[in-house]
Amino acid sequence: MACLVLTALIWGFAFVSQVQGMDSMTPLFFNAARFTLGAVSLIPLLLWRRARRRTEDSDAEGTAVSVGEKTNRGVPARLLANPAVVGAVCGVFLFTASTLQQYGILYGRSAGRAGFITALYIVMVPLLAFVFLRRRVHLMTMVAVAVAVIGFYFLCITDGFGSLTLADLLLLFTAVLFAAHILVIDTLGSRVDPLVLSFGQFVTTAALSWIGSLVEGSVNWSGALQGWGAVLYAGIGSVGIAYTLQVVGQQWVPPTRASLIMSLESFFSVVGGALLLGEVMTPRGYLGCALIFAGTLLAQLPANPFKKKAD
Repeated sequence: MACLVLTALIWGFAFVSQVQGMDSMTPLFFNAARFTLGAVSLIPLLLWRRARRRTEDSDAEGTAVSVGEKTNRGVPARLLANPAVVGAVCGVFLFTASTLQQYGILYGRSAGRAGFITALYIVMVPLLAFVFLRRRVHLMTMVAVAVAVIGFYFLCITDGFGSLTLADLLLLFTAVLFAAHILVIDTLGSRVDPLVLSFGQFVTTAALSWIGSLVEGSVNWSGALQGWGAVLYAGIGSVGIAYTLQVVGQQWVPPTRASLIMSLESFFSVVGGALLLGEVMTPRGYLGCALIFAGTLLAQLPANPFKKKAD
């Protein structure tokens, strides 16, 4: 649980660096740089783990049995147990979500607003689990969705639906993709070493971001040098450390509870925006944030919170 709280803290303040990075870089180039840094930051740890395991498993004669068992699996099962395949699948979701989020931040220029709209992924996790994994949706979840939607209305729609901006829509779709990312990690990630999974999805996201940046001609090394602090924090902190802590934490915490803990990033994003960027919202905006946060909390409550557990 501590891993996920620290993840939320790092991610919340990362919204500040993501806003600052847009002063000198495009979204694709910024993500290419930061996810490359995130992947590189894991290499020493991966090498150390590999060397340690070699010394510990030098006399492992029982591996032949497990290999024989794996050969009896079907091709899809073997593919979904392959770390490279799982990392690539998670990386595609992460690339799409992080790219849309960065464009939303570019157009919106608000760390706190982006943090709270993105936090709607907590409400969407049980909904997507119902649609794609046939997991039951309880009444409390529906109440949470309603509260969060009202909060989104107060935060983003201040003068009719014409006040809903492109940035808001991008960040809303980002929330859907991050919810899918959490469920993919929960479904496939339990079969893969957390560090290997993190490295695989970072490499995939970085590679796709570099391809996109090269296609649009947005590689800008002088801009990266100008915003080196934002790239460093977003790369090593938000990507290398926080996403790895997320994968590690989800090994022990169910996805719904994990999303609740990580929803604290929205609170930290407002704190970071206020302290470091001088951001101030209207009372209506703060009310919307409060309702969204309340919705994310309600989404994690049991179906009947007043029902006593059987002894």
